[in-house]
Amino acid sequence: VFRWFHRDISGLDAESVLKSRGVHGSFLARPSRKNQGDFSLSVRVGELVTHIRIQNTGDFYDLYGGEKFATLSELVEYYTAENGILQDTDGTIIELKYPFNCSDPTTERWYHGHLSGPNAEKLLWERDEPGTFLVRESLSKPGDFVLSVLTEEKSKASSVGRRVSHIKIMCQNDRYTVGGTEMFDTLADLMEHYKRKGIEEMSGTWVHLKQPYFSTRVNAADIDSRVRLLDQTAESENEGDKKSKAGFWEEFDQCRCKIDETRVILSSGDPNIIGSDYINGNYVTNKLQEPGDMKVYIACQGCLATTVNDFWQMVWQERTRVIVMTTREVEKGRNKCVPYWPELQGSKEVGPYVVTCITERDATDYKIRVMEISPLDQLDSVRTIWHYQYLSWPDHGVPEEPGGVLSFLSQVNTKQAEFSNAGPMVIHCSAGIGRTGTIVVIDMIIETIDTKGESLSLPTFPHFFRSYNQIKSNFICHIHMVSRC
Repeated sequence: VFRWFHRDISGLDAESVLKSRGVHGSFLARPSRKNQGDFSLSVRVGELVTHIRIQNTGDFYDLYGGEKFATLSELVEYYTAENGILQDTDGTIIELKYPFNCSDPTTERWYHGHLSGPNAEKLLWERDEPGTFLVRESLSKPGDFVLSVLTEEKSKASSVGRRVSHIKIMCQNDRYTVGGTEMFDTLADLMEHYKRKGIEEMSGTWVHLKQPYFSTRVNAADIDSRVRLLDQTAESENEGDKKSKAGFWEEFDQCRCKIDETRVILSSGDPNIIGSDYINGNYVTNKLQEPGDMKVYIACQGCLATTVNDFWQMVWQERTRVIVMTTREVEKGRNKCVPYWPELQGSKEVGPYVVTCITERDATDYKIRVMEISPLDQLDSVRTIWHYQYLSWPDHGVPEEPGGVLSFLSQVNTKQAEFSNAGPMVIHCSAGIGRTGTIVVIDMIIETIDTKGESLSLPTFPHFFRSYNQIKSNFICHIHMVSRC
């Protein structure tokens, strides 16, 4: 995350915020007030704050004689990964552990924060609507920004699609400009001006800004504001009787995937029988994380009497070790999920497998079962399965205490981490949409905050927020606490 760069902060201010709100290893980068063009790393070491000058030669960044880097971002990422390399003048080790994030320059939804040029082009090519635009941080010039716009012209450098124009937005004395004499107090003012006027490139070509490419990125502390914004957008669209989608539904429509591309395919299916490889379950990947660290879940429907065998086939083939069940078997007199496990100390044949319930115990708000599964023809090949059934989440409602859900997820993830070769955890409720989706999104949020700080990109799906809106005050408090740690 690039939000550790604070373009409007002095050394004294950096010391103040790191001492009052940071911890050992918290850091930020800022422009040097003494050497124009250079930068400084301010790092909290114990109870003190040290400042390290970063040289900017125009060709590279370095710590005066150290490794050379093309961008400030690469330098910081290098020393963050290699804890222990930096030393103070007295030999004290300086660790860059926790980026101290700054505020975004705008809350407008066309602002995408830390997004590279190639990734911006990919997003705009996928939309393929000339005039689509977004604004992002400049990776080569910290403190400045870039306006990326999809033009009418075909790209000469790529056969993928139309040319994307990248226009520099410079920040000078807290005002914004694309060059020339026109200056604006905010990014929003600048964008509104050029949406009306258009921008002339150096070649003489005019670039017109027609429709924004909205980001799903939001700071953890700003989730409440984003919800209100999307609610207001939806209301204004309804009042204007417009057919275009907006607010929650707009984001949902943008983020929809083709279900067949993510569905779990049963390897035991007969190719001569249509649908025999089908189960109502899909892989869900936490793309908020970096490639290689993306956590994968399987979200699925609760078992019907006719799908128990398929369920256990999926558990075996996917090497699942943890199952999360967020419903009771019966709620308000209605069957929600058949008991797909045997009674305590009992065994049950489920297709080509046998499942045994070894132990069962009650915890606060949930029940824990330890089970074993074995193929009938390989009874010595045994896998232990941990089954967590959350009991305090009512259908068409929300838990009274969000802390219970967060504690439950902590226990579930601790158990999942004990199995080094485990496949995705399986999460289900009754239909496999509401409570299942909410659990997955909350887990993604907490994991992302823990690893990347308080900035995250979150598709604000309507169904999730119908539950979220009811518990947001307590949940937001928890997010605030996590993001400060």
